[in-house]
Amino acid sequence: MRPNRSFAGPIVLILIGVFFLLGNMHVIEWHRLWFWFAHYWPALLILWGVVKLIEYQQATRSGVRASGIGAGGVILIIFVVLAGLTATSLSRMDWQSFRDQFHIEGEDAPWWGHSYTYTDDVQQAFPAGGSLKVSNERGAVNINASDDNQIHVAVHKRISAEEQSEADNWNKQTRPQVTVAGQLVTVEANTRGAGDHWVNTDLDISVPRKASLTVTTRHGDISIMGRDGGASVTSQDGSVSITDLNGAVNLSLDNSSAHLSQLGSDVTIQGRAKDVSLEDVKGSVRLDGDFMESLKLSRIAKAVSFKTTRTDMDFNKLDGYLNLDSGDLEANTVTGPLRLRTRSKDIILNGVTSDVRLQNENGAVEIHMNKLANMEVTNSKGDIRVYVPQKAGFVLEAQARDGEIQSDFNALKIDNGDSRATATGSVNGGGPRMVLNNEHGTIEVRSGAMVPTPPTPPAAPKGARVNPPEPSEN
Repeated sequence: MRPNRSFAGPIVLILIGVFFLLGNMHVIEWHRLWFWFAHYWPALLILWGVVKLIEYQQATRSGVRASGIGAGGVILIIFVVLAGLTATSLSRMDWQSFRDQFHIEGEDAPWWGHSYTYTDDVQQAFPAGGSLKVSNERGAVNINASDDNQIHVAVHKRISAEEQSEADNWNKQTRPQVTVAGQLVTVEANTRGAGDHWVNTDLDISVPRKASLTVTTRHGDISIMGRDGGASVTSQDGSVSITDLNGAVNLSLDNSSAHLSQLGSDVTIQGRAKDVSLEDVKGSVRLDGDFMESLKLSRIAKAVSFKTTRTDMDFNKLDGYLNLDSGDLEANTVTGPLRLRTRSKDIILNGVTSDVRLQNENGAVEIHMNKLANMEVTNSKGDIRVYVPQKAGFVLEAQARDGEIQSDFNALKIDNGDSRATATGSVNGGGPRMVLNNEHGTIEVRSGAMVPTPPTPPAAPKGARVNPPEPSEN
């Protein structure tokens, strides 16, 4: 007798279909269905086995051959196992950090619940000569100058929850805390008050202009405008925007960007930064860390120090601009002495009027001199091209291995050998000393007029609430 067909596969499909139907009808939230399947999917296999065992016993009592699993059953079992293993692995991921990094809220991912919004206001007296400390685990911080001696905190909160009652409860548990201890006022966003439940709190703070600031955020942007005091900022996975600040600025960045302008004192930036731009800085600038995307500087009144694992640069002043990314460095109107050591970059220096000491490899070097000064350039696997004023006097010592030397000045003695080329001599009565060394590339010394200064490119404005293959370090 032919065996009866098995009911195990249809029963499992019916259960899966019922759960999806309940999800579409909003009887059960999608994220709860996901949680149940990720943790209890082996129960489907157990149910399948129980049904097959019952069918086998019934077939034995009836004296017929029990039905097998069949090709369709094998395919369904493989699908359930693969889907279950995948769901279990995904359930163990840190989805909270994933949501924070990509700014995903309830409306964007309904299986994480609905998004509910709340607002609140806090106002109290600010001590004379006091300072402000702000801490926010998740959300933006915007600080402006107040018109009185008060601190004003406007709270904009978003909470993901299944129901309004849950969100209301978590809203009470995550109210921002403002405390005063002597001259220090502390604002704590308290987003962790609801435990692991997703809460995003944006803080708009107005505080007297002279108060100094300490701001710390994770997964949120920072905007500071109109300050006389200094600012110390720690940012992770966000963007920092500071405008019109007269005190010193200290930034510690971790996978964050920074855009600063109209600063009246020194600036220090360290850590692991994305793109950084500084414009109109009256103090010195120190940059130390890993800058993964781009660096834009313009109009820096005092010394600049830039140090990464790939580039080491120092100079005294920047009247023009400097743009640096993973493959190029272009600077205009730099006041030296300029010291630069880097690799794998094409370098262009315009309007040079002071001493230059430059070392590079795997890239070309081009220098336009407005006024001759001492120069020492060492390069490899890239050409060197130097433009000097036509009537300028200088002394040249140049050599190129596996390359040749070319010049517009007849007073130079040039010897292009098979594997090594040299050039020496004094031009227009001598003057500053130029030493050029190159390996696997040519050297050109050209006569050129003063290069006109191009306009300074404006820094792209970015507010604190603008949401952001890994590039090489600068």
